[in-house]
Amino acid sequence: MIALLQGALDTANQIADSANSLTQPLTTAETEIHFIDLLFKGGWVMIPLAFLAFLGLVIFVERYLTIRKASRTESNLMLQIKQYIHDGRLDNAIALCRNNNSPLARMLEKGLKRIGRPIKDIEAAIENNGKLEVSKLEKNIGILGIIAGIAPMLGFVGTIIGVITIFHDVSIKGAIEIGTISGGLYTKMITSATGLIIGIISYVLYHILNMMVERIILRMETDAIEFIDLLEEPGK
Repeated sequence: MIALLQGALDTANQIADSANSLTQPLTTAETEIHFIDLLFKGGWVMIPLAFLAFLGLVIFVERYLTIRKASRTESNLMLQIKQYIHDGRLDNAIALCRNNNSPLARMLEKGLKRIGRPIKDIEAAIENNGKLEVSKLEKNIGILGIIAGIAPMLGFVGTIIGVITIFHDVSIKGAIEIGTISGGLYTKMITSATGLIIGIISYVLYHILNMMVERIILRMETDAIEFIDLLEEPGK
């Protein structure tokens, strides 16, 4: 009798284990499909949100690579320029800046080409060229700031659409049921969450690029002051 009971228990355990192994993959698959379906339940508002997310990512990657490339300058650039100026080899200093091909080098090149003119003219040339280089670095960065503001607003539009959908369905069926309001709630919550996430990420990326540009500006201003001081030294 005990042996029969033990055998029955073993058989039941095997059946339970088999059922768990069969239902577990199905549960995972259903969860994944459910999550994808949730994204589509956000409605047409998800289309502009997806466009904003893609646009923001493209702008960030392009600007990040450009700004990082611009920040790579030779550490001894100013030392070499100083040496060339002291030796009176301006052509060599100009060639060095031209070969360096960075915002800082292009700015200093403008100043080197105007050596012999009044210091104010040289300062003006360096300042104007510096502003031009900075504007090139900041190109399209403002769009990230716009995306950071627009995305949450679009999410809020989806919230309004979801609420309208809920009231419309309730008015048609004349009863408040989970099935009646679920569609509107999906649209309301999904679009709001998506808009906020895109907005927050865009806001962070926008400030990351601005900080990178500010570091380059600080370096350019420091080297410009050092360059002008070099020209104002006695005997120069």
